[in-house]
Amino acid sequence: MGHRMCATLICVAGLLCGQAGAQEVTVSARVRVRENDHSLESPHAENVVVWLTPIGAEATTKFVPKQPPRLSQHNKSFEPHLLVVPVGAMVEFPNRDPFFHNVFSLFEGKRFDLGLYEAGTARKVSFDRPGISFIFCNIHAEMSAIVVALETPYYGVSNRKGEIVIPQVPAGHYTMRVWSETAVPENLNSLTREVTVSANTSTLGIVQITGGAISTAHRNKYGMDYEPPAPNSPVYTHP
Repeated sequence: MGHRMCATLICVAGLLCGQAGAQEVTVSARVRVRENDHSLESPHAENVVVWLTPIGAEATTKFVPKQPPRLSQHNKSFEPHLLVVPVGAMVEFPNRDPFFHNVFSLFEGKRFDLGLYEAGTARKVSFDRPGISFIFCNIHAEMSAIVVALETPYYGVSNRKGEIVIPQVPAGHYTMRVWSETAVPENLNSLTREVTVSANTSTLGIVQITGGAISTAHRNKYGMDYEPPAPNSPVYTHP
């Protein structure tokens, strides 16, 4: 009797685990990017972020990145250009160039100024509020990046073909939001909607992005135009 009871419990436990696993759905979507005149579809549909926020309940899964969040400075650029992190994440900014950088964000999302720091060193910032942070270097005008801080683990970033996959989403009701560097705000607002995720409704369909070319024009942290770099200045090269 004891052996039969044990076998029965194991069988029931297996069934319950199978049912719990079956409640998690892999959600997919397809991004299409068109210019403002809607005439042509862009061949570049990467770096569009789609995320799902549970309605009426907080996300039950802790959002833990696979790798520690890091935005490196290398070859006068940020790597990667787009970084998605959980709210509260401590993002590291290592300087891997042989000269100084000065990383700042003073516009939206997290506002900070890391000051001037040299090659081989790193500084950290806690992204303690949800939002979009535009990151720049006060020395090199060509450098830019974006950090998206989310309060949900259910998100996906499109590849160059516009394909998005959001794994392990529990069945339920969500608010879907979209962000793209090229999209106009009105377009992004119109894409926000409620969706239902289930085994029979696992696709978000086509996400249509309307926008133009990415504008890289910006001023330095003092609100002034960038000055031409002085190659022989110790500010620009490692002493």
